[in-house]
Amino acid sequence: MKRVVSVSLGSSSRDHKARITLLGQDISLERIGTDGDEEKARQLYNELDGKVDAFGVGGIDLTLRVRDRHYPLYQALKLVKDVKRTPVVDGGGLKHTLERRVMQFVEQEIGDEISPQRGMLTSSVDRFGMALSFAEAGYEMVYADFMFALGLGIPLHTIRSVEILAAVLLPILGRLPISFLYPTGEKQTINQPRWEKYYQWASVVAGDFLYVKRHLPLRVDGKVIVTNTTTQEDVRMLTERGVKYLVTTTPRLEGRSFGTNVMEGALVAAAGQGRKLTTNELEELIEELGLRPTIEKLN
Repeated sequence: MKRVVSVSLGSSSRDHKARITLLGQDISLERIGTDGDEEKARQLYNELDGKVDAFGVGGIDLTLRVRDRHYPLYQALKLVKDVKRTPVVDGGGLKHTLERRVMQFVEQEIGDEISPQRGMLTSSVDRFGMALSFAEAGYEMVYADFMFALGLGIPLHTIRSVEILAAVLLPILGRLPISFLYPTGEKQTINQPRWEKYYQWASVVAGDFLYVKRHLPLRVDGKVIVTNTTTQEDVRMLTERGVKYLVTTTPRLEGRSFGTNVMEGALVAAAGQGRKLTTNELEELIEELGLRPTIEKLN
């Protein structure tokens, strides 16, 4: 059996294991949270290097891709700098393939229930493929990077503004500590409702679930949430708060959806090339396996 391990800076309370079959091969998927302990994460990568078929990097990206430009996150890259034998992926490949057409799929399946066509994406620089999908589906948008990453009430409304933001700020932000850029450890469990007018303005709220949950209002009746990495507890919370549909861009396995880093790791392991897959190779595998987002009606 092949083994994929996601080492995450996130809370260990979200750890999970599952088994799947891809291309006729049994694959074990495992998430190990380190509760924000970067040294522990480095140790796990080094200890398991060469002993597993693929690593996923959870809780942070290694690089951010906006259009065709790649912006490194230097502190994240230090976590895996000593890994020599096992392929390492952070989910960026799936964000620019599977998530690149998520809203076209949503429109096809439940588009007649979404009105008006307004969306809020909590962070577009780490999900630029999803940002493009919204734009091409014709949605009026709030790209909420300033709000969710920096706590500043500055909404962006165009793809071009996102690209300018990335070009100006990411070379600087990419050198900051990981905890400044993304909630790690127990910070991932916090819910402090904020930016409610934007949540209520949007018909669809999208992005990394930890960001979506972080400021989620107590009532979001009738909303569609487009995200990934949700546990059964997350689904209960969304149901209680009135969410109508939950769309996860990765498949649900044993009651939860894994992150893009885990699923990309599974595809790397199944392919058996001993390296990351190119965008074209990922596209071919996604089509061969028939991978599609999952839409679940909650209310």
